[in-house]
Amino acid sequence: MAREYMDYDVVVVGAGPSGLSAACRLKQINSEISVCVVEKGSEVGAHIISGAVLEPTALNELFPDWQSMAAPLITPVSEDQLLVFTGPEKRVKVPGLFAPKTMHNKGNYVVSLGNLCRWLAEQAENLGVEVFPGFAAAEVVYGNNGEVRGIVTGDMGVSQSGEQKDGYMQGMELRAKYTLFSEGCRGHLGKQLITKYQLDKDKDPQHYAIGIKELWKIPDSQHRPGLVVHSAGWPLTESNSLGGGFLYHLEGNQVAVGLITDLSYSNPHLSPYDEFQRYKHHPEIKQYLQGGERITYGARAISKGGLQSQPKMSFLGGLLVGDDAGTLNFAKIKGSHTAMKSGMVAAETVATALAAGQTNTDLVDYARAYQQSWAYKELYKQRNFGPAQHKFGNIIGSAYAFIDINLFNGLLPWTLNDPIADHQTLKPADQCPKISYPKYDGKLSFDKASSVFMSNTNHEEDQPCHLQLANPDLPISENLPLYDEAAQRYCPAGVYEVITTSDGSAKFQINAQNCVHCKTCDIKEPNQNINWVAPEGAGGPNYPNM
Repeated sequence: MAREYMDYDVVVVGAGPSGLSAACRLKQINSEISVCVVEKGSEVGAHIISGAVLEPTALNELFPDWQSMAAPLITPVSEDQLLVFTGPEKRVKVPGLFAPKTMHNKGNYVVSLGNLCRWLAEQAENLGVEVFPGFAAAEVVYGNNGEVRGIVTGDMGVSQSGEQKDGYMQGMELRAKYTLFSEGCRGHLGKQLITKYQLDKDKDPQHYAIGIKELWKIPDSQHRPGLVVHSAGWPLTESNSLGGGFLYHLEGNQVAVGLITDLSYSNPHLSPYDEFQRYKHHPEIKQYLQGGERITYGARAISKGGLQSQPKMSFLGGLLVGDDAGTLNFAKIKGSHTAMKSGMVAAETVATALAAGQTNTDLVDYARAYQQSWAYKELYKQRNFGPAQHKFGNIIGSAYAFIDINLFNGLLPWTLNDPIADHQTLKPADQCPKISYPKYDGKLSFDKASSVFMSNTNHEEDQPCHLQLANPDLPISENLPLYDEAAQRYCPAGVYEVITTSDGSAKFQINAQNCVHCKTCDIKEPNQNINWVAPEGAGGPNYPNM
């Protein structure tokens, strides 16, 4: 059956900071350009999760009068603290003078990125952009010459066995002269495009971390609006793993607390989820949370490879923007401002091409314009931060960063490389010490089931599984004996289990209903056996203000 279709000048995939900024900028340049944004979440912001401390550089350019437009930037950063946790109860405070200047947040704001995206979507609609939440971009539409010509939204009302149920609705083809892919970290269409067009040729592999976050409401006496705390060290140092924690005080007695675990870790017994649960028991974190109430839980992978891992961002008919292209500045632990700028530069490039009568071409000018922007220059200066962390560890790596960034302004005449992909770093389970995690106390630490409940995650149960195994036998035949099937632990939502059947054999079970769309499985599985694809539109978490 022929699909229904709609024609646009530009289709934007994903209503995150980069996609919405691109849509707004296109309409600011030329209100006659037809633009639509498709978003797989049930509403704009439903799948958005970030720390988040926002550097308003890009927002100042996109909407210079954002303050009078009631943008949800309410809490300016009032104080920075950088701590090294040397044990479960000890810490060292790093004087501001010795902290990498990327960790200085004066002039920034503690925000809910989800709420900022909701606001950006309102501005986009006011400018004439059509925003369609609840529709997942399921596949790319290609032309006869291999050029991208749009996307197809996912069919709705398909059973687990692939049959059409009552209420079946075929996906629609959204055709475009140019398509911008802004799906965020490890976008499933972006991943296909990188492979198809060999956009990562001669690049380091992309590197990732998983960020796990909770939002708490705390007593007045413990609330310090604008306080930003970053930490390194314990608990991850006990397993020789990399990463760090954060605690940000927002308005309304809210605190965002989280732990970022680098996915280059080698011990398959490590559980990023459980590392986060015990992180909250450190006295420096506990002092703010005790007596409070947990409001929301979520998790998301982070692209942290930097410029060395950044793919070519243009191809016939489309562009990669934001974290689909890995624009996050990991040295700052910030990516929203650079993602927004990449979207704005993309919009300007596309608008110029459309004005010249071009369609579905390879917009190589995008790379040149991007390299002339402050976003690229910022990433270039801090390009060695991530590789130094992997090469030297958190402490020595941070000392290197201080010398490189603070003293030489990121202009040392070399570039470090990081050629080992995160999925290649696991060691056999029998070569690594087992990790004994404490029991959850129900006050500061919680089990996965209750956490997934707090994320408001829901999928239509009778639908095709969106977590596809290239080899269904491999989890039990290889990963279980070699890695004690690490998927049971690297997933922060209890999606993967090894269960014992009635005949005593082991079975790999996928609880796809629990999936919070973090993409960690797609990244960390040692054989790249798990492929995350978009489930039926509107499925997944429903974050209120993450």
